[in-house]
Amino acid sequence: MQITQQFTKWLRLALSVTVLAGVLSGCGYNDFQSKDEATKAAWGEVVNQYQRRADLIPNLVNTVKGYASHERETLEAVTKARSAATSFQITPEVLNDPAAFEKFQQVQGQLSSALSRLMVVSEKYPDLKANTNFRDLQSQLEGTENRITVARQRYIAAVQDYNVHARSFPNNLTAMMFGYKVKPSFTVENEKAISTAPTVDFGK
Repeated sequence: MQITQQFTKWLRLALSVTVLAGVLSGCGYNDFQSKDEATKAAWGEVVNQYQRRADLIPNLVNTVKGYASHERETLEAVTKARSAATSFQITPEVLNDPAAFEKFQQVQGQLSSALSRLMVVSEKYPDLKANTNFRDLQSQLEGTENRITVARQRYIAAVQDYNVHARSFPNNLTAMMFGYKVKPSFTVENEKAISTAPTVDFGK
């Protein structure tokens, strides 16, 4: 009798787990997992490309400094903006925190603006424009800006897919139950600012 009771309890538990799994699957829980991971992967690529840009800047600043050391204000602005961008801690929580995400956009936008000003200043120095190292850095920076644009677009698409899923019925009930919040994305104003790559065409 005891064995039969134990078997009955085990069977009920197994059925409960099966039913629960079916319910979670039917209400979009599993899709939340995959879409959430997709946004994290896309975000990781955005961060990698911004880091790639940051890594190019010290050599760029030093090269410009060799030909235009008196442009101290512009050079310092780039260095300061890079420091702010690289010191901002990029964690998975940023993806769910609108304020932190806005701060990330702000520091990256400031770095883009500082780089643009540096490139405008560099136009005044023909010897700098002819420097092989500078032209190589110019090419790398241009390629990185293009990669940033692509990575950012992929992240926006991944967030849109996740957010539509989170807002749709009955998935929104699952979202409320398990704390899946709508994720912030790049704002229109900031998107315009950071999607404008610094001018790096020195062939003129």
